[in-house]
Order: sequence, then C-alpha cells, then structure tokens
Amino acid sequence: MTPRNQVVSIELLLDADTERAVRDDWRRLSDAGLSSLAAHTSPSNRPHVTLLARRELPVTDFGAAVRQLPIGIRLGDPITFDHGSRVVLARPVRLDEPLTELHRTVHALAPPGEDLPHTAPGAWTPHVTLARRLRREAVDHARELVGLPRDGHATHMRRWDSALATVTMVS
Repeated sequence: MTPRNQVVSIELLLDADTERAVRDDWRRLSDAGLSSLAAHTSPSNRPHVTLLARRELPVTDFGAAVRQLPIGIRLGDPITFDHGSRVVLARPVRLDEPLTELHRTVHALAPPGEDLPHTAPGAWTPHVTLARRLRREAVDHARELVGLPRDGHATHMRRWDSALATVTMVS
C-alpha cells in the first residue's frame, strides 16, 4: 500500500528572473513574519508549476513535452486555496493554449493512473505556491506584500518523488 503522503509529481520550472521574483515574494512574506515557502530550505524547494501529481508514477519518457519548452507564462495577482482552517497563498499562472497543450501532452504520455485532483485534466489550476498554512486573518496583508503580475518563461521540467526525496530533471 502506498503511503498517503507519498507523491510523485512532474513540475514545470521557471526562468531565472521569474524564479527570483517568486523567491522575493517568499522573502517579503517571511520578513513580515508570515507563512512562506522561504522557510523550507531544502535544495529541492524551487518555485514551480505542478503539471501532474500521483501517489505512484513509474519512470516515464516525457521528452515530447520537454520539447515544447520554453513557453511564456504569466503570474497573476495572488489567490488562495482552502487548506483546513488556513489557506494556501499562490500566484495563478494564466492558462493559455501553449500551457494547456503542455499539460495535455504530459497527461497523454503518463501511463494510466489516478491523478491527484488539483492536477487532473479539467480540474487543474496552474499556480506557483507562495505560502502554505497562512492564517486567514493575514491574507490581506500577505497580498499587499506580493509583487505585481509578471510575464516570464517556463524552461525545464523535473520529477519530484517524495518517498525517495529525489528530484530528477526531465529531458
């Protein structure tokens, strides 16, 4: 039986300037004493957009998806997702045709399996997470600290395996 918290995901990485802008958002939240992914100092912690997430995913050739990169992306004003008594703060990523096609390709290349709800085709909300477990009363302040919407690029893909605590670049 697969542990409930085990996740394997295929993630889209950002160009250096866009990653730096997200890390700046993380830092401003942290400096204000708010929940922020800046507190997660593992080298694997990078701003990303999750394309596919499952409890199990065999090693798969996603080369056809990688060949669609780079693609332009637009990070929007912060949004929130409910997370128990708190919220997740994120920057939405505009869902345009190139990103939709990339998502479709990743899912077509993956073997059959049970997608986690937030990445399944038809239910996907592309985003870059800024904070988890943010107190609801801090949301307005947190939104004030996040930078303006910005255009950037998604340039690479990686595979994150939580059970093995490994990150593998997808080529």
